[in-house]
Amino acid sequence: MPIKLIADSGSTKTEWCLLNGKSVRTWYTQGLSPYFLSAEQIEYIITEELKPKMKKAEPDEIYFYGTGCSNAENVKLVKKAIQKVFTGAKEVSVDHDLMGAAKALCGHEKGVACILGTGSNSCYYNGKKIMKNSPGLGYVLGDEGSGAYLGRKVIQYFLYKTFDGDLMDRFQAKFNTSSDEILTAVYKKPLPNRYLASFAIFLAENRGHYMVENIIEDGFNDFFFNHIYKYRESWTLPIHFTGSVAWGFRDVLKDLCHSYELELGKVIKKPMDGLVKCHR
Repeated sequence: MPIKLIADSGSTKTEWCLLNGKSVRTWYTQGLSPYFLSAEQIEYIITEELKPKMKKAEPDEIYFYGTGCSNAENVKLVKKAIQKVFTGAKEVSVDHDLMGAAKALCGHEKGVACILGTGSNSCYYNGKKIMKNSPGLGYVLGDEGSGAYLGRKVIQYFLYKTFDGDLMDRFQAKFNTSSDEILTAVYKKPLPNRYLASFAIFLAENRGHYMVENIIEDGFNDFFFNHIYKYRESWTLPIHFTGSVAWGFRDVLKDLCHSYELELGKVIKKPMDGLVKCHR
């Protein structure tokens, strides 16, 4: 039986799962987005953060599902990096994280699959392949409902002093930062999408405040309106969600689906369990 290595990579972290007979071992590295990292950087991260944990295990087959792997150039870049590290692998497959999410959420059934993590994405999956995909415009132009989108709102409310006195105090106590520090991190430092997403935790920790609930609901409404509404299949098929943001605010997703008369399917924190089942 071949030893299989499966990866589910978002912008912030990558989950790796090694299947060797009945044994399943899991490790984490940082996210490997080809939009933010070169082939050399990806190779370095895998070599330094993953290989030592694997000891001497050498996979025969590698299935990598990653953010940014929807175009041929990025797929080539990631594949090259993986092949340089795992020279003995007979098969290396690189696909979009959306395909990984669709397989994990829908299995072999039809459905609408959505990712709400650091970034966001969605598709209509026919049980075998992705048939429709609302364009992902990234954290600057899109990513509605994502951690980066919600985190950006939190920062705006803080910098514009839209938060009331209580929330302003809570924000400062939590993050102890300044407008100069924030602007430098967003405009001058690497990986601003991860930085923005790190502020979404403020919403989770301050549920019940009307301003916080408004930000969450507005962010998800933007996602529903710009993406889910674009698939006519949304009105007849279950809508599934995965990702840390979807999981953390699953009560809001349930309420929105109910109010829009849509069928809420699965909401899972991460796709790996479904992917392991699929590749077994």
